[in-house]
Amino acid sequence: MTSARTAIDPELGAALAGMPLVTELRPESLARLRQLASTSLEPHLEGRAVTRREVTIPTSDGTRIPMSILAPAGTTRRTAAPCVYWIHGGGMIMGDRFSQIDIPLEWLDAFGAVIISADYRLAPEATGSTLVDDCYRGLLWAADNADDLGIDPGRIVVAGTSAGGGLAAGVTLMARDLGTPATAAQMLICPMLDHRNDTTSSRQFSGDPGVWTRQMNEFGWRSVLGDLADGEVPGHVSPALAEDVSGLPTTYIDAGTAEVFRDEDVAYATRIWAAGGQAELHVWAGGFHGFDALFPQVRVSAAARGTRRDWLARVLSPSPGGTLTVPATTVSATAVSATQKIG
Repeated sequence: MTSARTAIDPELGAALAGMPLVTELRPESLARLRQLASTSLEPHLEGRAVTRREVTIPTSDGTRIPMSILAPAGTTRRTAAPCVYWIHGGGMIMGDRFSQIDIPLEWLDAFGAVIISADYRLAPEATGSTLVDDCYRGLLWAADNADDLGIDPGRIVVAGTSAGGGLAAGVTLMARDLGTPATAAQMLICPMLDHRNDTTSSRQFSGDPGVWTRQMNEFGWRSVLGDLADGEVPGHVSPALAEDVSGLPTTYIDAGTAEVFRDEDVAYATRIWAAGGQAELHVWAGGFHGFDALFPQVRVSAAARGTRRDWLARVLSPSPGGTLTVPATTVSATAVSATQKIG
């Protein structure tokens, strides 16, 4: 473990001071952590004109997973809407489809984007490629039902944060390798990309309490991979292992300088460039893992979220002559449809 460590932004440090932190995770504490990580969608819909549809879809083994489809209500559309397929974080061991949902809801407000957020089975109950395959099945369903959902199949962005960012990278690799569905872009927010956990930044943030430490990262990956040897880990599961990163859609990657995932995220962007691909990389000075989700009011957080929004504005622009979906006037009512079983 290196003694040198990148400092946390002072504003973020002050905000973090009152937050309880841990060093490592244990199996016996997982149920309690999942309870704490469970979130509710309703508070995020207050003041927004949003229609909500709940569906369940079958995965490759027949298990059904729930998905939430959130669309602007009362919009004026001349073209089908852009779509953000959102994959939540939680170290692959906790969280649900409403985790960090405030992030993509900003894009619903700004661009009239339809947000589709899927649950996926969590480790250690689910292992290996199950998690990324669940996420891929959700994306495939969304693309196959684009007309019914009112979305433009040419403007689907796969996005996720932390573990969800890693799964988003894996899903995008799968879509490329399987030839379907087409994705316009991938947005990887502080993504969890490399199970080897051996970078300089990983060693820097080891041993002391934090939002996500090297020890916590080891627990998350061990929960997913079990006893798999390095040579047996698929690149779709640990995207840093993917031998070929060419042919990927335009990519956005960001991270903080004061987090475990910093170096593996920089390395992934570098590999995309080396393969002739397009990636935009931002490494936010003093940012710890998940800083902008935890403390969006801090200046560096606002800068990070605003920069993502600006990038999406470019990516989601319709073809010449088209018109973006116009967001509705904000109202407090929310339309909620019954849960549907699809397939």
